[in-house]
Amino acid sequence: MKYVVGHKNPDTDSIVSAIVLAYFLECYPAKLGNLNPETEFVLRKFGVMEPETIESAKNKELILVDHSEKSQSLDDLEEGKIIGIIDHHKVGLTTTEPILYYAKPVGSTATVIAELYFKNAMDLIGGKNKELKPDLAGLLLSAIISDTVLFKSPTTTELDKEMAKKLAEIAGIKNINEFGMDILKAKSVVSKLKPEEIISMDFKDFNFNGKKVGIGQVEVIDIKEIEDKKDKILELLKEKLNKENYDLIVFMITDIMKEGSEMLVIGNVKMFEKAFNVKVENNTVFLEGVMSRKKQVVPPLEKAYLSN
Repeated sequence: MKYVVGHKNPDTDSIVSAIVLAYFLECYPAKLGNLNPETEFVLRKFGVMEPETIESAKNKELILVDHSEKSQSLDDLEEGKIIGIIDHHKVGLTTTEPILYYAKPVGSTATVIAELYFKNAMDLIGGKNKELKPDLAGLLLSAIISDTVLFKSPTTTELDKEMAKKLAEIAGIKNINEFGMDILKAKSVVSKLKPEEIISMDFKDFNFNGKKVGIGQVEVIDIKEIEDKKDKILELLKEKLNKENYDLIVFMITDIMKEGSEMLVIGNVKMFEKAFNVKVENNTVFLEGVMSRKKQVVPPLEKAYLSN
């Protein structure tokens, strides 16, 4: 069986990329966890079913999307066969055999897939150059908006904007900004979630110079939405640090309107302070202009660990 699958604690880009790419590759989309409220909103909006959940790589051929870190994939990844990776992050794993690998430094994996479609180049990755239906175009547009935070994120490129306009035409979305705000509002229903649900929404593990580091992120219209839950979130993060042997956990509460993030820092605080040249007080610090885990948080932390 051949599956296209995104990372653990899947976000909208991870789910959408699996669904749309599976359509062009004529195989099965899959996911590694529950949908978050934003992704549920997007799938309902365009009437698309969620992918099945898989728990093992055994006897499966896998095309990974939106990740290439082993820690973010299936626990028994080596029991399956990775045949391809389509991504927009740094390279995170090696394979014993040559595979298809296609990645670009853009705002979302959905952007990569959309460009392949509009260039009539799906055959380059083993897919079929068939029509992109309005519902699938709407999914790709939603993923681009989500990952670029409506083009506010520093990861945003001109290609993201170009693909979004073309996808909006196919999907029948006349006003991208209005539609984008609907998506961001759906993302921001985290105020109704329990602290443990908020933490697990978008949490990724990394290996920095042999140390286990966890970086989570939640995006809100206003940080005040979850102000009353921060103490409990910190408590849960401390438990997670000790139980799962992390050296450091960073949890980003990204304020979309202020365009910055309140960082909750647990564990090796000095390493975080070294990476960002800031002082953390009571496990928190606000970093103005920091909205992207991929571009603004992972690189300086990895550099700090490597130079330690």
